Amino acid sequence: MNDELGLLYQDVVLDHKRHPRHHGPLPDAGCESRGCNPLCGDSITLRLRTGDGRIEDIAFEGQGCAICIASASLLTEAVHGARLVDARLALRAMRRMLSGDGEVDEQILGKLSLLRGVRRFPSRIQCAALAWHALGDCLDEPAAAAQERSDASGRA
Repeated sequence: MNDELGLLYQDVVLDHKRHPRHHGPLPDAGCESRGCNPLCGDSITLRLRTGDGRIEDIAFEGQGCAICIASASLLTEAVHGARLVDARLALRAMRRMLSGDGEVDEQILGKLSLLRGVRRFPSRIQCAALAWHALGDCLDEPAAAAQERSDASGRA
């Protein structure tokens, strides 16, 4: 990673750690998923509410290192209001990026692609992935999967 991109990565991570977006409770959530990384003590609870084939609202609570909190904050910013099918695309692209499996899809990931810098620190990949695993759990919920199928058939 070049120096300019490295500095941008650091700035984004620190900004989202200090001022996390969509942080707090979501009392009327339809799904809640918790994740914990026992190696470093990160703990995240992700909650979302879906409707009409979209993520209507999303929030997270928890504690962790700067990368964990920044990744959760960036996740909520990226998928808030997104169609479920698009959230799944972002989830897959993020998993590929963090694992180093293929090219980074900047068109799908947008600002999230800055988190590719985590790959330079293998012990921190799980920190960045924690909230994304929680999102995957929620998107695998039967209600979300049914809404995604309904959304997909409506576009056909």
